[in-house]
Amino acid sequence: IFKFLGAISVDLGKDRIKPYLLTILTPLYRELNSNYAEQDPTLKNLSQEIIEILKKLVGLEAFSLAFSSVQKQANQKRAMRKKQRALNPDIAARRKLKRHKNKAETRKRKIESLRPMHKAKRHRSHALKDLAMVE
Repeated sequence: IFKFLGAISVDLGKDRIKPYLLTILTPLYRELNSNYAEQDPTLKNLSQEIIEILKKLVGLEAFSLAFSSVQKQANQKRAMRKKQRALNPDIAARRKLKRHKNKAETRKRKIESLRPMHKAKRHRSHALKDLAMVE
């Protein structure tokens, strides 16, 4: 898709690309700004190359305005999602419990790696017990 966006932008030219600049920059910015674990470095490089092409094609001033607009929009969306999560106490409590559980598991794993003789106590899964109707 990034190659397609680059080809379309070069094909349209300087004047006809300007109305679509925000639409083209949005996924490129998202890829550049993402920090998830399984990120593909080739995608990041490709998006950087396409951004450079767009910068040369449209000019620095128009590009800067569009890029800052995309950046502002992404920050607003992020803030809105964060606000929504904070407003819902159930989700926040569940997230906090999950984080605490993961932290404890990580600590146990770390202890096991440092001291192989020592086995940390693991939480037993009571999946069947949870499924049964107990009064």
